[in-house]
Amino acid sequence: MNRVNPLYVGVFLVFVLIMLSYKLSNVKNELQDAKDAYKETSKLATDLTSLKDVYNNKKSLQKSLQRVLSNPILKPALIQQDVKKNSTTIISLAMDIKALNFLMGKILNGTYNISSFKVKKLSDTKVSLDMEIKW
Repeated sequence: MNRVNPLYVGVFLVFVLIMLSYKLSNVKNELQDAKDAYKETSKLATDLTSLKDVYNNKKSLQKSLQRVLSNPILKPALIQQDVKKNSTTIISLAMDIKALNFLMGKILNGTYNISSFKVKKLSDTKVSLDMEIKW
C-alpha cells in the first residue's frame, strides 16, 4: 500500500503541464504589454526631444521673431521690443486691427513660448499690445 498509483502521477503531471501553459500564456501577454508600452514611451520620448529642439533653440527663435517684427505691415504700429536674457517683451501703444491680426497669426502659429499677453481695445480700429515671449 505504500506505492503511489501511476495514474495519480500521470494526472499530477498533466495538471502541472496545464498550470505551466497557463502561466506561460500570462507571461506572454505581459511581455506583449511591456513591448507595447516601450514602443509608446519611445515614440513619446522622440516627440518630446524634437519639441525640445524646436522650442529650445534661442537664436532661431530670435531670428524668426525679428523677421516677423520687421514686416512692413507692422511698421506703423511702432512696436517696441525689450530683449532680455531669457525673454523679450513686445509693446505697442497703438496698433491697428490689420497689424494685430498679422502679428497674432505669425506668433500663435510659430513656436514661441508666450508667457504673458495683454491686448486692450482703444477704439474700433486701434488696440494696445503687451506680450512677453520666453526662451
